[in-house]
Amino acid sequence: MNIKRKVTKAVKIGNVIIGSGYPIAIQSMTKTDTSDVVRTVKQIRLAQEQGCQIIRVAVKEERAAQAIKKIKQAVDIPIVADIHFDYRLALKAISYGADKIRLNPGNIYKEKEIAQVVSLAKERNIPIRVGVNSGSLRTKSKDNANALVKSALDYIKLLEHHRFRNIVISLKSSSVTETVQANRKISSLVDYPLHLGVTATGLADIGFVKSAICLGLLLSQGIGDTIRVSLTAHPCQEVIAAKKILAALDIDNPIDIIACPTCGRCEVDLVGIVQQIESELKVLKLKSNPKAQPLKVAIMGCVVNGPGEARCADLGIAFGKGFGLFFKNGKPVRKINQKQAANFLVGQIKKRLVNIKAS
Repeated sequence: MNIKRKVTKAVKIGNVIIGSGYPIAIQSMTKTDTSDVVRTVKQIRLAQEQGCQIIRVAVKEERAAQAIKKIKQAVDIPIVADIHFDYRLALKAISYGADKIRLNPGNIYKEKEIAQVVSLAKERNIPIRVGVNSGSLRTKSKDNANALVKSALDYIKLLEHHRFRNIVISLKSSSVTETVQANRKISSLVDYPLHLGVTATGLADIGFVKSAICLGLLLSQGIGDTIRVSLTAHPCQEVIAAKKILAALDIDNPIDIIACPTCGRCEVDLVGIVQQIESELKVLKLKSNPKAQPLKVAIMGCVVNGPGEARCADLGIAFGKGFGLFFKNGKPVRKINQKQAANFLVGQIKKRLVNIKAS
């Protein structure tokens, strides 16, 4: 899918840049008590291993703000401090090395307090995310989408009044429709980078569906510069879900696996073959070329659609009974026994993708 992304301002968060055409960054948030450095660092490392590029931590007290310094010494991923109610915690988090601050207009809104945070953020050259959530809007409205936009615009105006433009915006609702409407509108009004996500989506299964629909709609229209899939689950599941959403849109996706759903015509263990291939690919770090289409690999179980899909792919196998016909660049090359098929195809994928490093 050739998506023309909206051009937004570039914002640097630690060693990651979002906006201005930079790759869409995957975020998550730790579920630990931030002051428990050991557990928090462990969770961050696990999320990073799955592909997380920016991590957010809850700062609900001074101990959590102080922990940021030790956490940053143990990881090499940008740390975002999530601040609510008490602006002084933002000041503490910045002083202890946070790479970005998230402020909620619903509970930190006094100009004198915001001005102090802005002043220190300027001094340390770190961005502020204006993070508006439907559940914490100060003014209740029957039109939450527009209420989210208004809250963000009012806050941005205040930040700009203090000559601060190092801004990221997020407008999140537990409603997919409201989130889509709000982000479409704000995208048409400002050029700050947008952090996308649906809030409070629930457990992994339904949460993934809600997030995929919402983020898919927005990203396919070129809206969004960084994403977080919010699940009632471990951060690793959030990151994996985010990667799957980007891959489905051919965004930052080095390989596109096409596999048939199988039916009574299939005479090989296609599910096992696909699972083995995906398992072996997981231990590789595949780097995509943002200017190139993903490598298209078709793994098909019978002669109805198999040969056609395999011909249209860069690499493909169309199986019959016990054997598969291997296609390369649209041409049949050789027969492969089903027992060797997975290893053979992984080997072919390695040859085609140059930027592969063992994990």
